[in-house]
Amino acid sequence: MTKFSDLALSPKVLKAVEAAGYETPTPIQAGAIPAALEGKDVLGIAQTGTGKTASFTLPMIHMLARGRARARMPRSLVLCPTRELAAQVAENFDTYAQNVRLSKALLIGGVSFKEQDILIDKGVDVLIATPGRLLDHFERGKLLLTGIEVMVVDEADRMLDMGFIPDIERIFSLTPFTRQTLFFSATMAPEIERITNTFLSNPARVEVARQATASETIAQEVILVKGSRRDRVAKDKRDVLRAVIDREGDACSNAIVFCNRKTDVDIVAKSLKRHGYDAAPIHGDLDQSQRTRTLDAFREGELRFLVASDVAARGLDVPSVSHVFNYDVPSHSEDYVHRIGRTGRAGREGKAVMISAPIDGKNLDAIEKLIAKEIPRTENPLAGREEEVSEVSEEKPKRTRRTRSRKSEDQVEAPVQAEATEEERPKRSRGGRGRRDRDSGPKVVGMGDHMPSFIAMSFEERKAG
Repeated sequence: MTKFSDLALSPKVLKAVEAAGYETPTPIQAGAIPAALEGKDVLGIAQTGTGKTASFTLPMIHMLARGRARARMPRSLVLCPTRELAAQVAENFDTYAQNVRLSKALLIGGVSFKEQDILIDKGVDVLIATPGRLLDHFERGKLLLTGIEVMVVDEADRMLDMGFIPDIERIFSLTPFTRQTLFFSATMAPEIERITNTFLSNPARVEVARQATASETIAQEVILVKGSRRDRVAKDKRDVLRAVIDREGDACSNAIVFCNRKTDVDIVAKSLKRHGYDAAPIHGDLDQSQRTRTLDAFREGELRFLVASDVAARGLDVPSVSHVFNYDVPSHSEDYVHRIGRTGRAGREGKAVMISAPIDGKNLDAIEKLIAKEIPRTENPLAGREEEVSEVSEEKPKRTRRTRSRKSEDQVEAPVQAEATEEERPKRSRGGRGRRDRDSGPKVVGMGDHMPSFIAMSFEERKAG
């Protein structure tokens, strides 16, 4: 069995790896590190949770240990799709470069440009950035990429999903063609294949697992939710989620709950908190400082349930996640693999539970086609209750036409009076109810004795007066 000591890494790097508690490299690390140390371009394809981050951080630290960075001209560049993944890569560099003097800068949104400019002006050996913020600095004239020796693209398929491919192509064009490129992805879409053919030179292809496969250490299951009524499906799913958490008991030490939409992330997190579960949301619309605090609390074990959008599905390394709950079936089948890859990491066992409504049938079929196996169905823990609610909703009494005046059941009806004759019936006027017609009753002619005297005067009399 290969050991890290067999990979020709420097003693200082090996010492840091040993201090981190690792002895045996994962298959992607064993295949990618030697090729990178030889100066070759690397195309790494592996499922999430297999240690891709160390596959490029370790050889980069080894190669960058000699040399000095110049102001505004970083020596290496790591591109990540999300702020959280970029921050995690920075933490890996801190862990593995503790015995080597290397400077680094993290360029992500939600942080002051001024603070980042100060770091860049000093010169950095390792620049870790999201594509958008990197180009912002470049267009402001604060950054030059002509000194890049090693460039890494991490989670390239996520870059494609988020629409970063044009930015990636532009960044490639700003770096020297003599650079070494390390390209990592869990899946290889045609668009990504085109980029690798264009910008990588005879890369060493390291593929340690079939594309888009889930780890064998993860137990998977699907719970089918019929929904008592269409407008109650979301509530029924929240009920099922809580029931499954209770069913897992102490085995569920912590978990990530994935939703497709940011609005649902907030709703599910509030629902869990309202029912006494320790939960907090994380998605792209939240302030970066809040996202960082929430993620740190989850990593430290201070938060039990992290309710997340797909911003947290890729690359976040929280080794001890026991469960992943897919509150929504992912609309893209590849996202299912990345979501459940947050559990069962580093050889640990994990469990992934997905809640599927009738409308999710096509997406569920696509996921099973992608992973090439059927996900076991388990009984809905609220199945009896769901059928009971459904029967009640089906037996709802029919609506009756409302009348303007309702009589209570215990009210005694008054005796029916004989219908009035035509002469006795009061005549109605068009002007309103209860008013007598002008032809009924005595007629008033003129103004009677109340007529003012001047009205009876002739015109001549008035004039004379």
